[in-house]
Amino acid sequence: MIPGGQPNMQQLLQQAQKMQQDLAAAQQELAETPVEGSAGGGLVKATVTGSGELQGLVIDPKAVDTDSAEETAETLADLVLAAVRDANATAQKIQQQKLGPLAQALGGGGGIPGLPF
Repeated sequence: MIPGGQPNMQQLLQQAQKMQQDLAAAQQELAETPVEGSAGGGLVKATVTGSGELQGLVIDPKAVDTDSAEETAETLADLVLAAVRDANATAQKIQQQKLGPLAQALGGGGGIPGLPF
């Protein structure tokens, strides 16, 4: 702070730029972080990135009922949806943990710290 209570604008801008860089780095890290979700007691496993992009899907052969193709297709569809949703829910929690504090510091709290707006 400059004497008289005025914020040092250069310092504030440097802090804001650093926070933006930290946020971008955290977003990149999330985009590369694999997160797994499962359904049916592990019969179906989905892997998404921390940003929610589906990267992989594993279906255990035990999930396939060879007696009824239609029933198997419906069950598999339900299990895949549940596994992807589970993985995405975990990814969202990770996003909130990693990005929440940075996003709040950058503007979620109403502007640049130290300024009245």
